[in-house]
Amino acid sequence: MIFCDTATPPMASGHRFDQNRHWAARLSLRFAYRQGVTRLAQARHHGPLRVQRPFYPEGSSEACHVYVLHPPGGLVSGDALTISAHVESGAHALLTTPAANKLYKADSQGVAWTQRTTLTVEEGAVLEWLPQETIAFDGSKGEQHTDIALYGSARCLGWEVMALGRPASALPFVSGRIEQRFRLTLDGKPLWLERQPLDPQHPRFMGRWGQGGASVQATLWAVGLADTSAAIESLREHLPANARWAVTARHGVLLLRYLGNARNEAWALCEQAWRLLRPLLIDREAHTPRIWLT
Repeated sequence: MIFCDTATPPMASGHRFDQNRHWAARLSLRFAYRQGVTRLAQARHHGPLRVQRPFYPEGSSEACHVYVLHPPGGLVSGDALTISAHVESGAHALLTTPAANKLYKADSQGVAWTQRTTLTVEEGAVLEWLPQETIAFDGSKGEQHTDIALYGSARCLGWEVMALGRPASALPFVSGRIEQRFRLTLDGKPLWLERQPLDPQHPRFMGRWGQGGASVQATLWAVGLADTSAAIESLREHLPANARWAVTARHGVLLLRYLGNARNEAWALCEQAWRLLRPLLIDREAHTPRIWLT
């Protein structure tokens, strides 16, 4: 069922251009396991956030693939995007996006954008969160929050790929500020908390002890692996050997990090890691979402 949420009026009009500029968009998804099939039981939206119909490329009893659409294609000053996905017990959802998300330069008032993603995975459920990369334009200003709440034997694999600036167009990320926050809990207990400011004016951005001047970074996480040590060994054995990525695990959370200057390399690394980890996580081979091939 898909609903347009008209009960809640929008906040201050997006047509204003002062420091109170605000464009709100929300998308709330719920997946339920019914009669052997994961169904998109509910999809509520307000503003320019939508989903295409569910797809079952792996078979009707397998993962429900859904594409999250943001027709504007990026965030500008005052945008406030809120995405939530709730996967009920026994269900299996794979969410991705049809294209890169763009974070545009802040307006003359320096108004920030915000993006909040909340993922809830119940006992015995599986969620794969695999958005395409985010491209931050020079001068972009905003905050990204990713909150993941797992319960019981829930399993989750996801990633975030961030490209700063547009080096190919000689437009590096030399101004602006983006703050990323990750929070992952299991039965309410924090397992992974992280706050990362991306500020080219801060010494950390160029320092070897921090960003090191890298323009592309990626984080992949996996929770629910039966043997985390074996999964790490598989990644180290099969992924390209270089100093731009590393993998570790703590409190049952596997984290793979990339820090370099090539968006294609970061994406390929995450995709290959997903292909290696998925059979270990859910005993299913990876099935490429067809939107990635268009």
